[in-house]
Amino acid sequence: MAACDAVTLEIVRGALRAAQAETEALLERTAMSDVIREKKDYFTGYFGPEGKLITGTPLPLFGHIIRPILRQFPAETMRPGDLYWYNDCYASDGGVSHLNDQVFAAPVFCEGKLSGFAQSWAHFTDIGGMRPGSMSPDATEIFQEGLMVPPVRLYREGKLNAELFRIFIRNSRFPQQLQGDTRALIAAVRLGEKRLLELFARFGRDSVLDAFAKLDLQTEAHVRKRLRTLFPPGRSSFVEAVESDGHGNGPFKLRLAIDVADNGIVVDATATDDQAPGPINWLMNPAVPQMIFGIFLSGEDPTLMLNEGLMHAIDEVRLRPGSLLKPDFPAPLGQRGLTMVRMVSACNGLMCAASGGEAGAGIASYALWYLRTTDPASGETLLMNDGVAVGFGGRPQADGHDAVYFVAQENNPAEYLDQLYPARLLRYAINRDSGGAGRHRGGCGVIREIEWLGPDAMLANRLSGTIFPPWGVKGGKCGGKGRVVLNPGRATERVLPPIGDGTTVRKGDVIRIETGGGGGWGDPFAREPERVLADVLGGFVSERSARADYGVALAADGRSVDAAATRKLRSNPPPVRMFHQGEYVDALS
Repeated sequence: MAACDAVTLEIVRGALRAAQAETEALLERTAMSDVIREKKDYFTGYFGPEGKLITGTPLPLFGHIIRPILRQFPAETMRPGDLYWYNDCYASDGGVSHLNDQVFAAPVFCEGKLSGFAQSWAHFTDIGGMRPGSMSPDATEIFQEGLMVPPVRLYREGKLNAELFRIFIRNSRFPQQLQGDTRALIAAVRLGEKRLLELFARFGRDSVLDAFAKLDLQTEAHVRKRLRTLFPPGRSSFVEAVESDGHGNGPFKLRLAIDVADNGIVVDATATDDQAPGPINWLMNPAVPQMIFGIFLSGEDPTLMLNEGLMHAIDEVRLRPGSLLKPDFPAPLGQRGLTMVRMVSACNGLMCAASGGEAGAGIASYALWYLRTTDPASGETLLMNDGVAVGFGGRPQADGHDAVYFVAQENNPAEYLDQLYPARLLRYAINRDSGGAGRHRGGCGVIREIEWLGPDAMLANRLSGTIFPPWGVKGGKCGGKGRVVLNPGRATERVLPPIGDGTTVRKGDVIRIETGGGGGWGDPFAREPERVLADVLGGFVSERSARADYGVALAADGRSVDAAATRKLRSNPPPVRMFHQGEYVDALS
């Protein structure tokens, strides 16, 4: 096998990143649904011939993407021009985590040998099920959440299986949109296939495959070294909670432990609570926590590829069948986003517990709501959905991110709502004081308020962090809580359940979602007064919070710091304690 030299390795690294960016741009610009075009709920990537991730954006949503395909279709049965497809969570062992997520992948051949895969993945707005959007909080089994597609061959040597595709289109309330999104994902796969073939043609199959292996080893070596440096031998544990499943049950505890020993590192989630009757279950592939740890450990080196090497920081992940993280079929999974974000936060907590606080604080769970109605003129179903951003936790080196919708995705712009739907965006602002106070402040959530202008509609909403706020670290305070309010400030005002479906919204009604912020990191009294002032002037922190939480007094003009008053306030700092899961504890103080 021809070895890859250092120069070729860097060219391959850059070419892979450029090709990924190009395929993502194609997908974003040609998809029809706003969840892909505006929200950017998609992912493209490249994989080796054995299914290993070579490069991509490894969101903590899914596990091994290609291996479920290889189990169903052995490599020797694949041909150039083939294209494979699935969305079946159970058949892929959590390769995807709810049915809206569709995976498309094509094998890439060089010199007549399978040499890799090009892949695209995206969230489809509607694939059938009991409610428009295919993600109803009312679901009690996965059959109510849409059409399940196990790994299938959609194209054979370039020829479409049209009958199979027609079945899929027929099961959607928005067939044209679904057809357009499918074509966009397939186009992205074909472009990715082309770029990978060009790379093989330029440097030769053996040299490129050697480059893949070396890039993987670079990442693995880095994350393993960082983990051993940060996490001393021994056992650490952490607990997070999903407050409700929307069916009156909860809270559900995620109980994690990490064992660091000379012979390996194990994350144990077997003590997590049993699966829920409602759709908050998350069929979590063991690769997910491995990826979460790997992303954290690689964050300081931007030259590293986000590849399979990230998964080698943790040697084993233990899950218990029948639990919230490994539910038995046919448990519903549509609202797994609540559990997924709490699991990411739990992994942060586990890393803090193991490293003495050298990781990020708790993060808030993003909000999601759907409004569905029928157009009285055409009789067609109208579905408006919007994911609402939250704050991420403060970190040892920086503040948490403000107004982030999950990981790499974006918030829907005001113009999108106003132009495409019978709604008016009245307010879109930072939720002041929602970020936990700290030496490094937690990121703030947002306030999003719309006026409904269409016919009577049904609202489905999903929100967490209304009971247990995101936790702080090393003296940092908790982030703020969230809530959903119908007709705020009116005689008909009412706070809605955080997870629910079936609220009637009439023309002129106003819906306000207030999302929570991340926990703070470090003693708030150690934050530089000038930074607190900047937060006040920027609308992130109120003058009251500046004084009470940070010990910073502002001058009479409200635009400068009163140094003498600040010194007096800070001369008697409050005790350092952390509020977590309903009680004060000292574990991360």
